[in-house]
Order: sequence, then structure tokens, then C-alpha cells
Amino acid sequence: MGLITPTTWWVLAGLLVAAELATGTFYLLMLALGCAAGAVAAHMGLGASAQLAAAAVVGVAATVLWHLRRASQPLPPDAQANPDVNLDVGQFVQVQDWSPQGQTQVSHRGTTWAASLSEGEQAAPGTHVVVALRGNRLILKPAP
Repeated sequence: MGLITPTTWWVLAGLLVAAELATGTFYLLMLALGCAAGAVAAHMGLGASAQLAAAAVVGVAATVLWHLRRASQPLPPDAQANPDVNLDVGQFVQVQDWSPQGQTQVSHRGTTWAASLSEGEQAAPGTHVVVALRGNRLILKPAP
């Protein structure tokens, strides 16, 4: 066995996992995978340089692959327009009339809300869908 024991690698991997839990930095888990690779190399009886090389290659590769995966994912919608954050987004409301400035009052969830027309939309009475919330104002566009 080399100078680095498998126990040392496993303890280091555990410390990285604990640090990830404390900070929320998912990349630390990728480095913990590298430490686990170093531990496996130590269990196989490889020398210290081979253990370090295995840990470095696996840790860097996992980090790069995770970064590329995250970069290829679409960004989540802004919190104002995210239906997972604002339950009103995606709901339908009836608009009776619009002011010349694109403002109106609508009844929604048992109360009256101030509402504005989404940019680029034409003001017309009828059914509209909530596309975002800005403060306590609903942003509407005509329903499809």
C-alpha cells in the first residue's frame, strides 16, 4: 500500500460531503467522488501518486461534466413568472375593460386586483391569463 491509506481518503470524502451539506455547493460532492476514487485506488494497493492521480482525474472529470450538464439545462423562469413560486401564474381572469394606459381591475380569488397588460399585447376585454406578478399587480395577456 502507498503512503495514503484508504481510511484517509474516506474521511476526506466524508468531510467534503459534510462541507457540501453545510454550504450547498454541489461541486464539493464531485470532489468527494474523486476522494472515493482515491480510496478505491488505495484499496487496490496502488501507490500514493496513482491514488492522487485517480482522485484528481475523477474529481475534475465529475466537476466538468456536472458544469456542462448544468450549462445545457434551460434556466428556470423568473420568480415573478414561475407558477411554482406564484400560484396565480397561469390562472384565468375576466377583464371587462382596459384604461388607455393598459390598466384594469379584475376579480380574482375573491378580491379585486390591479392588473396590467403584458408588453406587446393588445388591450381587449375577455378572458386573460396571468403571466406574472409584479408586487401586488397581475400581469395579463389574452388567453389563447
